[in-house]
Amino acid sequence: MTVVHPIARAWITTGGTGAQNYDEFADDAEITAIIEANPHSALGIEMPHRAPESLGKSFLDALPDAVTRLAEAKADGSYTPAEQVVVLYRISAPGEENAYGLFAMVDTDQISTRADEPGLVIRNEDVFIAKVRERVALAEALGHLLSPVLLLQTGRGDELHAALAAASDAAGAPAATDTDQAGRTHAIWLVGPGPRQDELTALAGGGELVVADGNHRSLAAQTGGLPRFLSVITTPASVAIQPYNRLVSELTTATADELLDRLRATGAEVTPIDGPVEVPATGGTVHLRLPGRGYAVALPHIGDNRLENLDHALVERLLLRDALGLDPGDKRITYVGGDYPASWLTGEVDAGRAELAVLIAPVTVDDFVAVNLAREKMPRKSTWFTPKARGGLVVAELSR
Repeated sequence: MTVVHPIARAWITTGGTGAQNYDEFADDAEITAIIEANPHSALGIEMPHRAPESLGKSFLDALPDAVTRLAEAKADGSYTPAEQVVVLYRISAPGEENAYGLFAMVDTDQISTRADEPGLVIRNEDVFIAKVRERVALAEALGHLLSPVLLLQTGRGDELHAALAAASDAAGAPAATDTDQAGRTHAIWLVGPGPRQDELTALAGGGELVVADGNHRSLAAQTGGLPRFLSVITTPASVAIQPYNRLVSELTTATADELLDRLRATGAEVTPIDGPVEVPATGGTVHLRLPGRGYAVALPHIGDNRLENLDHALVERLLLRDALGLDPGDKRITYVGGDYPASWLTGEVDAGRAELAVLIAPVTVDDFVAVNLAREKMPRKSTWFTPKARGGLVVAELSR
């Protein structure tokens, strides 16, 4: 028995509804601008309080607006229904290798978060519980899931990659396409009941599935009591890990010089950077941008535990907690994914909208896999996988 299943009742985009997922933004104003430019964007449903006509409402108060928008999208033909389908997914761009995935439902009871907890779905990061509560409330209000959890098939990834590529090549014209903010084309094809669907679900569920994106969404499925959750199962050959940086709006208890002194007191080596502050090429050193100056900081390792000595873990513990007294969930910390270049982060500091930018080298695939297979948790917001699965292309209706 596979843990991957067809979507019993799906709603498939007819175009124009695709969107970045709700948690891909460093500035909420970007969400409002996207919805204003495209009222059909799924972001108007996923983030109802950020839609122009709902501004000023809380997330919970705006949920009825989300319900109305989804009903209108189904009624005006933005989505068309399908039964018992999985959906082939291909992301392509000039000069890039194609990325492949499969939209399907995955058993929630397979989620494992520690070594003694059985299950084929490994969730790997700590989460912010307030975000989980919002996702639970949204699913309960809508009765639908619009944003998939991205799962990495680690056991039969090469076989799945080949099968998805062959199936999409043979499938003819896609059911729909969508172009994202980076110019990539997202194409989908429906696969109904039959041998091909059986083959793809067996391969997709044929080994351990690591949550590459959607830790909050997967926990929301558990918290909300959903038997299955919407996923895109992808392959190692389809994704890369990009930097995941931090922007701090206020230094709280420290001046810039005090922050540097506190870091030196931990044993860190602090070296001025002459020129632009970029993301470090490799791990072991993080780069800081303070007003008018930049530094390379080699944070001291403690023992030989792989997880505790990841750059993101050291930043969270030594810089944010110890030096600045900030909990990782503090609103003064913005987690900025790899879609934003280093120049954007340093520009926020230079413009006075933030007091500190922390640039961190991407986590290596070896470290990511090792931590997950040990059923340990990655630090919050430490892996930015690309390309991202697009929200609003395939919507799963939940059984009442």
